[in-house]
Amino acid sequence: MSVTLKEYPQEQVAAQPVGAWTGTACRLVVGALREQLAVEDLTQPHWWTLNHVAGAPGRWTRAELTERLAKWDDLGIDFEGVYDDLAGRGRLVEDAGLMTLTEAGEAGRLRAGERNLRVHRQAHEGIDTADFVTTINVLRRMVANLGGDGDLPA
Repeated sequence: MSVTLKEYPQEQVAAQPVGAWTGTACRLVVGALREQLAVEDLTQPHWWTLNHVAGAPGRWTRAELTERLAKWDDLGIDFEGVYDDLAGRGRLVEDAGLMTLTEAGEAGRLRAGERNLRVHRQAHEGIDTADFVTTINVLRRMVANLGGDGDLPA
């Protein structure tokens, strides 16, 4: 699905409110991701949990993972409820307080990952990799300039 954009003079584009454009982009990207995760009966906090636990099996306690994920929470997420839900559906187990994914949890994570990759590809269509990198670096600089953490997530 190739989209053609109208061209504008550089001065006109440079005068655009970055907050409006980043806000619109955020709502559309997050909305598309949430829609795809819902197909797997997952929310973003489920997805964050599955990915972190898969990346370091047996490393995360509930408290440590909640502390890590809280910086992305803008909805007042009940992380304990997310962990309980994943455990109750057989996607996550805890041993001595440390979380590990089950086979079903990993399979669901992989399916959801493929769905998210489709959104990623759609969002990046027609955007040169160098332009995307420049965009991310500009946004990182803006975040840092405004007192936020401009580092890439670990």
